[in-house]
Amino acid sequence: MLALFELQELFLANLFEKERYLINKIDWSNRLIAIKGARGSGKTTLLLQKIKFYLPEDAQPLYASLDNLYFLENNLVDLAKEFVLQGGTHLFLDEVHKYPNWSREIKLIYDQFPKLKTVFTSSSMLEIYKGESDLSRRVVPYYLKELSFREFLHFRIDKELPIFSLEEILTNHKKIAREINTKIDTPIKYFKEYLKFGNYPYFLENLESYELKLIQTINLIIEADFNAVENIAYEETRKIKKLLVAIAQSVPFTPNIKKLSERLGINRTFLINAIKLLNRADLVLELYKPTKGVGALTKPEKLYLNNTNLIYALAPKQAEIGTLRETFFANQMKHIHEIHLAEKGDFLINKKYTFEVGGKNKSTKQILGIENSFVARDDMEVGGLNIIPLYLFGFMY
Repeated sequence: MLALFELQELFLANLFEKERYLINKIDWSNRLIAIKGARGSGKTTLLLQKIKFYLPEDAQPLYASLDNLYFLENNLVDLAKEFVLQGGTHLFLDEVHKYPNWSREIKLIYDQFPKLKTVFTSSSMLEIYKGESDLSRRVVPYYLKELSFREFLHFRIDKELPIFSLEEILTNHKKIAREINTKIDTPIKYFKEYLKFGNYPYFLENLESYELKLIQTINLIIEADFNAVENIAYEETRKIKKLLVAIAQSVPFTPNIKKLSERLGINRTFLINAIKLLNRADLVLELYKPTKGVGALTKPEKLYLNNTNLIYALAPKQAEIGTLRETFFANQMKHIHEIHLAEKGDFLINKKYTFEVGGKNKSTKQILGIENSFVARDDMEVGGLNIIPLYLFGFMY
């Protein structure tokens, strides 16, 4: 265990200080907390920041990544027992999906050590309540999204701006946009940067290698996380990679499962399951109309890549501005609002608000007469009436 403490100190000494939005939204008083999110979104940094900046002085924390070689010869319950006997108070466990029997042992830790607070992170793919042990009455889950445009501005140019709810943006977008424009010179310039390299914190290390690191992350998700979470064999991950590239070259599109299946040499059931896995991994975004029943074998009515950076990395020739705009809007809504395809317009949010997404010439013609309808328009700094600058939807978290 001493080696884990030494590693923790090394991580804390080299810790990035700017924080993700979620650190202040979590109720840390809970005894068992789960933080899910896409690989590369900053879950590890969030745990370490909590340890370094927010724990009380008398707290005794331990951070451990469960892919550490330590766990080849030691189990999690024994670590927790030894830690508690030595006065440990807060246990932070990273990458639990890499550890066999993770749910059973975390349940035992929760039941056996009532004074210990445990926080664990996992791949966005992991279905926490479907582990071999029932954690539903014990764990409080949170989801860490990729960087918002607001966070990108904070990390990129050190401008810390407030979060606005969707309702605030819809009712006060003119005032909000004017305030932002007094604090940031040409927000649209930075918005174009964000679409290309702003979803993951890699740009802080080296902008030139951003796309390479993103491709490496995609490979790790498909080759390592898919295997760890769903026991996907290597030959099947190759098929999934082919599918992801095929999706990237066509988005946004309504998938023809029969044609895709024939083109890729993949049977229908595996193909639909693979799309759903890619959606859970935050690599693609599958959308349905609100009237459509969604079952395990229901094909999505429309597919996007999960964010605009993935378009530039996987299919730069497909980085058409209309696709980028729609992908950005859908991505910012995912996980924080209910999103469907609209009967008229592009998207239906919370089954209440209809949005048409477009450029500076986009009119309200497509949504005329629809109650609670709006245009999210690119290339404008301040809107009017029900026409809202697209970049403002990057301030919701």
